Amino acid sequence: MQLSIKKQTQILYGKHAIVIGGGTGIGLAIAQMLADEGALVTITGRNQDTLNAVTSDRIIGIAMDVRNETHVCRQIKEAVNINGPIQICIPNAGIAEGKALYKTTTEFWRNMMATNLDGAFYTIRESLNSMRKTNWGRVITISSIAGLKGQKGAACYTASKHGLVGLTRALSEDFIDTGITFNTVCPGYVDTPLVRQNIDSISKRSGLSKKNALELMISANRNKRLISTKEVAATVLWLCQYNSSSINGQAIEISGGQV
Repeated sequence: MQLSIKKQTQILYGKHAIVIGGGTGIGLAIAQMLADEGALVTITGRNQDTLNAVTSDRIIGIAMDVRNETHVCRQIKEAVNINGPIQICIPNAGIAEGKALYKTTTEFWRNMMATNLDGAFYTIRESLNSMRKTNWGRVITISSIAGLKGQKGAACYTASKHGLVGLTRALSEDFIDTGITFNTVCPGYVDTPLVRQNIDSISKRSGLSKKNALELMISANRNKRLISTKEVAATVLWLCQYNSSSINGQAIEISGGQV
């Protein structure tokens, strides 16, 4: 009887969600929140051991390199074989590193674009094979406030995140008369391992102490604190619900205020 009640109250019961870059940080928080609401969740990342450490009865991990088109196609097919058609797609894999344009090599540029933009393109394209058959789906890309405005000293990163916002908005128009919606979430600085790693990077580039580098990131958020991963995950969960079907083609800021 308790199981029956739980099924009825879990808003995403039985739906298959794939969270790219779901082993840590924002992706992991999203995966866990979707699983708590009944979804069957596939998380991906480059390191299988990292994924294995956070799997559960509703979360499975499949190693995947989003930069490799063939690998993405193969691994998403595997996820569908295990958990059924994908109905929620969260392209979250990304790297964030600032570099002056005159120091930006072609290799640096291509790796950033391949991870932050190409990987999202591959993932969404392959996931749509499932969604188009069921005529219901939610695609929620994880961009950044850098997808809405220029970020000083990070031209490459900013370009990749602007591209992700543009891709999401264009697809929302392509599928506007279906049951599939496309939105993007644009967080400010979030308290994740990636941001903590950036403290060292900013400190080295600027000569600031690590404390001052952290304060620099915190000050960029309008509410003067790091955003929590659960705040981002809760926004994604809201966009996944049936009563959010009219929210489409939007770039939602999570930055403690207007950017």
